[in-house]
Amino acid sequence: MISILLSGVRKLKKLGIASFTARGRSVADRLAAAFEGEYEIARYETGLRDWCGSLFASGADGIIFVGACGIAVRSIAPFLKSKTTDPAVLVIDEAGQFVISLLSGHIGGANRLALRAAGVLGATPVITTATDVNGKFAVDVFAKDNGLRIGSMKAAKEVSAAILRGEKVSVCCEGEIEGDVPPELVLCAQEDAESGNSVIHIGLPSRDLTRNFTFATQTVLNLCPKAYILGIGCRRGKLEQEIAQLADQSLARLGLTYEDIVGVASIDLKKEEPGLVDFCKKRGLSFETYPARTLATIKGAVSSSAFVSEVTGVDNVCERAALCMAKEGGRLVLPKQAENGVTVAIAEQHWKVRF
Repeated sequence: MISILLSGVRKLKKLGIASFTARGRSVADRLAAAFEGEYEIARYETGLRDWCGSLFASGADGIIFVGACGIAVRSIAPFLKSKTTDPAVLVIDEAGQFVISLLSGHIGGANRLALRAAGVLGATPVITTATDVNGKFAVDVFAKDNGLRIGSMKAAKEVSAAILRGEKVSVCCEGEIEGDVPPELVLCAQEDAESGNSVIHIGLPSRDLTRNFTFATQTVLNLCPKAYILGIGCRRGKLEQEIAQLADQSLARLGLTYEDIVGVASIDLKKEEPGLVDFCKKRGLSFETYPARTLATIKGAVSSSAFVSEVTGVDNVCERAALCMAKEGGRLVLPKQAENGVTVAIAEQHWKVRF
């Protein structure tokens, strides 16, 4: 997992449970009791289609149907969007004998939820995803467990197919690694990736790995950690869209998205700057500010401006703020970018993955 996490109140995950007969309700009651406290439980009462739609719309983590598969399939069909966003869906017979992982087995976590539900009921889990059936490494599960954004679902599918064919897959990781690397994978530096192998690259997606390989047609799957911080400085009165223009450009240079961003950092003089506050709120980003005396203690190669020092009391805001939020082990991956009274820098927290 990423080694530095933001603190805050833990939000309960949401789990919908539907049943349709007295016997099925008994099974549903056992599941609700077992998952209470970990999940906010939403029990079905009336209006199945509307109930199901509201769970999809609210970003529920899972839906369990205690009943026939046909009911579940028809209920969820109108709301399905993508394997990266759809919730885990399970179907359990009303006797509680079998727990079927129906949808989003890996990224949505349905396979694991099925195993847990089966344990509660003393039932048989039914899991059909190929990597699980064959006991192979599942790259999408690995990504989910380690908080990594999957750069391309097409590439992820190709890597999984290569593993199922018995081919070795090279892994190039820019961060620390814990645990034992699965036998399907070959750990290597990017310049040593074996010719012909598919490649999993873990780190900044902007690195052009294919130029180092013999065959340009290799599949390269980028997995990006949520470990990056936007340091931002701006003149007074800058609008949200003006800040966003440079921030968007800076992220694009590294192949990052806002999904990869832990938060935004600046000087405490900007704590209530409307444009900066709106920028963070619109994107759901945490916003931390630091006094000039704290920013001045940050070590590392940063640019210096006499004008900024005169105005703020410290020679650089965006780089120092980003490094301050990154804490020990952080490093700049994009130095100060300046445009139209806005400055942006990007720092990377220390991070690691576990197999």
